[in-house]
Order: sequence, then C-alpha cells, then structure tokens
Amino acid sequence: MSPTPKSEHPTYILLTVSGADGPGITSSMMEILASHKVLILDLGQAVIQKLLSLSILFELPVHDEKSVLKDLLFAATERALKVDFKMLTPAELPSRHMTKKASRFVVTLIGENLPAVALYPVTQTLSAAGLNIDNIQRLSEGEIQTLEMMVSSDHVVSDSQLKKDLLQVATQVGFDIALQVDGPYRRARRLIAFDMDSTLIQNEVIDELAREKGVYDAVSKITEEAMQGKLDFSESLRRRCALLEGLPLSSVDKVFERIKLTPGAEELIFKVKKLGYKVALISGGFTLIADRLKDSLGLDYVYANKLEIKDGKLTGKVLPPIVDARRKADLLEVIAQQERIRLEQVIAIGDGANDLEMLERAGLGIAFNAKPMVRERADLSLTRKTLKPVFQILGLREDDLGD
Repeated sequence: MSPTPKSEHPTYILLTVSGADGPGITSSMMEILASHKVLILDLGQAVIQKLLSLSILFELPVHDEKSVLKDLLFAATERALKVDFKMLTPAELPSRHMTKKASRFVVTLIGENLPAVALYPVTQTLSAAGLNIDNIQRLSEGEIQTLEMMVSSDHVVSDSQLKKDLLQVATQVGFDIALQVDGPYRRARRLIAFDMDSTLIQNEVIDELAREKGVYDAVSKITEEAMQGKLDFSESLRRRCALLEGLPLSSVDKVFERIKLTPGAEELIFKVKKLGYKVALISGGFTLIADRLKDSLGLDYVYANKLEIKDGKLTGKVLPPIVDARRKADLLEVIAQQERIRLEQVIAIGDGANDLEMLERAGLGIAFNAKPMVRERADLSLTRKTLKPVFQILGLREDDLGD
C-alpha cells in the first residue's frame, strides 16, 4: 500500500515571540524567514516597559515547516525569548488585500493619571459603538499622561454621537478625551491659529487695561457676558473700550509686563514651527499686545482690534473693522488661502463664544478651558491648564523634536 501523499497546499504559521526587548530580535527572525523564502502575510510589534511582543503571520513553502520552525525556535532560545507557533487554515487567514474600514478614529486620552477605573468606561463606550481597538500607544509620561488609541469599525459610526458619548465619559472620569476622524489631513496639518486672551495667554487684556484705568469691575462684567454669548461681541467691545477713554499709552507697558503665556504655549509654537507649520494669532483683543507677542514668539500672522490713540492716550474708540466671530473665521480662511492650505489642514484653538465660528471652520477646532457651549460644539475639548497636550493630539510624542 503506497503512503498517503503529503498535502500540496502551503502551510500558514502565526509566530509569536515575547520577552526582553533588545536590538536585532526582529532582524534575526527575518533573516531566518528570508533564508527559507517565506511569504509574509501580516506582522505587528509592540514594546511595553522594555518587554517585546512580536507577531508574524507567514506562508511556508510546501514541506518546509519543520526546518523553519526549528531554526526560529533555536534563534529565540539563544536570546531567552518565549516563542509560540500556531498553524492556521486558509479560512482563518486575513484578506490578502487591505480591507477598507467604514469608520476609523483616533481617541486620545489625557490626564494626570490613567487608572483602569477611568479607562474601562472609555473602552466600554468604544465597544458599544462597535469599534475595535487596533493599536494603543503612550505619547507622554510625567505630570500629564497621554494615550492614543487607533480604533476602527466595518460599519459606519457617527462621529458626532461618539463625541457626545466620550465627552460624557470624560466629565465622569475627570480627564480629557479627544476624538478625531482618522484620515490623511490629520497627519498633514499645516496651520495653527490661536485666540489670544485666556488661550495663548492667561490674561484678559481688556480687563488688565481696565485695571490700570480703575474700571476693572465694570469692564470684567461685560467681558464675562460677552464670552458667555449673552451679548453681541461688537457692541460689548465698544461699551468696554469706551470705559478706557483717557488711559495713557504708558499703561500698556505695565500691562504687557503682567502678561503670562499659557503653560506649554511657547514650546508648542516652537515645535510646530520646526515641523513647518504657520502660526497665527486671531484675536478679539488688541494689537497693542498682540503685535508684541508676534515679535516675542515669532508668529507668522497677527490680527486683532486697533484702538484709536490721540495725544498718547486711548480715545475709547475701536477702529473698524472689528475682529468679531465672523471676521475671525474669515481671517482664518484668508490665511489658509494665502498659504495654499486646505481648511482640513488647519487647527484653531479658542475658549469663548467669539471663537466658535473659527473653531467650526477649521479642520480641527479645539476648545481650551472653554465655556460649556463652546465645549459642546468644538471638535475637541481640553480642560488642562496647559497647551502641551495639543502636540500629542497631533499624534506626536512628548520628546519628539527635542526641546
């Protein structure tokens, strides 16, 4: 009786290697696979706390499985690594072609710490939406930690509903959750535009000028109502500026000395400019301070309101055109057109109702320590008192580009 002929079908192997990470591990595995002329179907690698997990799915030539498995096992043993093999049937193989997912998102978690009790509701929300977590990586450590999750689904997931669900979770667990649709423009941002007061700087300039004039309480009350969207911005601006009539220009120097940049602002601007970004300041505040920030921070564009000056004093009038919500959005678009940048490649950051149109017109609008109305309508919301997390929202690590 003649022996049963061996199958002429190729063998499919899922190799998993784990253990202490070090240079040359992946290379040594690939050297063996190359010598046996195998076809790589899929692979993935992750390192957590210097512990490696490497998976390679490959197709073996017919009748060669024993020798290649022996060589792989020997190489892993030499490096004190654990190795596991699993044979797959053709039905268990992934598609040879990349399957286009109906929905792809990037979820960024930002907090002083990220305990399991906080991570669980996030993963539960993603699961309930039918999203699979494809990859997780840590982008920063230290005082503020950042995790990035790449998630996807074979069916269409509403980003607006998912954003609402994650915003609710963020409020419950006490850290920020940024949701972005994953696509080519997320990795091709080219312009970042800041609001000035309470965003790029910690101060409200008009309040500081009012303090010099002795009308702080009256001006501050109008400012707050305007930021809440309860007053028309242009009218509120005229009313506040009228109270500054007679303030000498020398007081502006005193105000500038009190200006404090928001933590992380200078570092963020430095890093994005190294990446080739243009940086703009579009403010409902005043050129008296904004122009000085342009010089000190190396900003590419600055637009703000101009106060009329006569005989070295403020007249209490604002020169037209007033930089209100609509003009902010229009200026953002003008800059993008001038730089030949698509709006999808633009990031805008602001905190008040006057910033909403700008945030909504940008490809990515970030509400920074914003009022509830702004948080709900912006693409993302940050509640930390620093702009550093914006760098990680771009998908970059804390130590990328150095200091």
